[in-house]
Amino acid sequence: MMEEQSASYTVDDALLSSGFGKFQVLIFSYAGIGLIAEAMEMMLLSFVGPSVQLEWKLTSHQESMITSFVFVGMLIGAYSWGVVSDNYGRRKGFLFTAIVTSGAGFLSAFAPNYLSLIFLRFLVGIGLGGGPVLGSWFLEFVPAPNRGTWMVIFSAFWTVGTIFEASLAWMVMPKFGWRWLLALSSVPSFLLLLFYAITPESPRFLCMKGRTTEAVEVLEKMARLNNVQLPSGKLVLDKNIELDEVSGSSESTTLLADAEVSDGIDKDEGSDFGGIKSVGKLLSPKLIRATLLLWMAFFGNAFSYYGIVLLTSELSNGNRICAKQEAESVHSNNASLYKNVFISSFAEIPGSLMSAMVVDRFGRRLSMASMLFTSCVFLFPLVFSRTDMLTRISLFGARLCISASFTIVYIYAPEIYPTVVRTMGIGIASSVGRIGGILCPLVAVAMVHSCHQTTAILLFELVVFFTGLAVSFFPFETKGCRLNDTEVDMN
Repeated sequence: MMEEQSASYTVDDALLSSGFGKFQVLIFSYAGIGLIAEAMEMMLLSFVGPSVQLEWKLTSHQESMITSFVFVGMLIGAYSWGVVSDNYGRRKGFLFTAIVTSGAGFLSAFAPNYLSLIFLRFLVGIGLGGGPVLGSWFLEFVPAPNRGTWMVIFSAFWTVGTIFEASLAWMVMPKFGWRWLLALSSVPSFLLLLFYAITPESPRFLCMKGRTTEAVEVLEKMARLNNVQLPSGKLVLDKNIELDEVSGSSESTTLLADAEVSDGIDKDEGSDFGGIKSVGKLLSPKLIRATLLLWMAFFGNAFSYYGIVLLTSELSNGNRICAKQEAESVHSNNASLYKNVFISSFAEIPGSLMSAMVVDRFGRRLSMASMLFTSCVFLFPLVFSRTDMLTRISLFGARLCISASFTIVYIYAPEIYPTVVRTMGIGIASSVGRIGGILCPLVAVAMVHSCHQTTAILLFELVVFFTGLAVSFFPFETKGCRLNDTEVDMN
C-alpha cells in the first residue's frame, strides 16, 4: 500500500514541485487580459450613460436601464458559462465569452438607437458573465501556498482596466464621442481570441473527467517550461491520497482531512447541461450554509462596488439638479466626470495592495469583514454633507475598501467548492451578484436624480454593513488550504 502511494502524485503535488514559473506567468497574463477587458466594458458605463442621455434626450430611468441590462446579461451569462466550463472545459467556457463580448461590444458602437444599444449591451453582459471562468482557470494552475497572494495580484488587472478606461475616455470622448470609446474598449476581448489557440486546459478539470493522459501532457509541458521535474509515479486524484503538509499549519490540510468521498468520480456521467445536479450539490447539506452566505456576500459586494462607481459621477450631477443650478457646458461636465472617475479608480491600487497584505496573514473572513465595515465608516459622512471634496475623499476610501473585499471574495469562492462544481458555484454566486448590479443603478442614478441622495447613501450603508455580518458567519477559513476535488462538509 505504501509503495502504491509513493508511486503516485496529484495535481497539487505537481504544482508544488513546479512552483510559480514561466508557464504560470503566461496563464496569468492571458487571464489578466480577460480581466482588463471585463473592467473596461464595465467602467465605460460611467461615461457612456451621461453622454447617451444628452445625445438622445433620455430620462434618468432610461439611462440607468443601460447599466441594468448589462447586469441582466451578466446574470444569465454567469450561470450559463459556469455550466459550460464545468461540463465541457474551462477553455470552451472562456472562448465563447470572448466571442460574445468582443462581437457585441464592437457592434454596440454602431447602435442606431436606444433599443439597439440596450440589446447589444445586454449581449455584452452575457459575455462578461463568463469572467469567473478565467479566474477559476488561472487559480487551478497556482500552488496552494501562494494562491491567495497571486489571486490578489491577479485582481490588479481589474484596476489596470479601470484606470486605462478612464484615461481612454478622457482622451477619446471630448474629440470623438462615446461610439469610439465603445469600439476601442472591445479590443482586449479580441486579444483573447487571438491567443486562444495556445491556452491549455485545466489539468484538474481533465483529471475529474477521467482524461488523465491529457492532464499529464499539460503538466509535462508546464514542467518543461519551468525547468523542473514532475514527481515520479502515476497522476491520481486527491481522493484516497494522504497529502503531506506544506506549511506546517494544521489548517493547510483541513479541506481534505474531513472529506467524505462518494464511490464514483465524475467521468462525463451525463452532460448535466442544465446544471440541475450541480445546483443540487451546491445546496446539499454539506455546502448549503457556505453557498447561501456566499450569495449574500456577492450580492452586497456587487451592489456596493458598482453603486460607488456610479455615485462618483451621479452625486455631483444630482446635487446640481437638486440645487437648481444652471447646467454647465457639456465639455465642463465631462471634464469633471473624467477627473472624478480617474481619481477614484486609483483607489483600487492601495485596495489591491492592502488585500495582498492581509489575505494570507489574517485569513479570508477577517480580511473581508474588516474591509466592509471600514467602507461603512467612509460612507457615513456623506449622510450629513456632500461637498465636492468630502464626496471625493469618502468615495475614494469606500471604493478602496470595497474593491479589496470584492477581490478577496473572488479568492474565497473557488476555495470552498470541489472541482466538479467550482466554476458552476462561482458562476451562480456571481449571478446573484449581478442582481445587485441590476438594482444599484436604480439607487445610484434614479434616487439621486430624484433628490433622495441621503436615502440612497443610507441604503448603501445598510447593504455594506449586513454584507460584513454575513461574511463574519462564513463557516470555514480557507487560508493555506489546498483546492479539493471532493465534497467537504462546510457546515
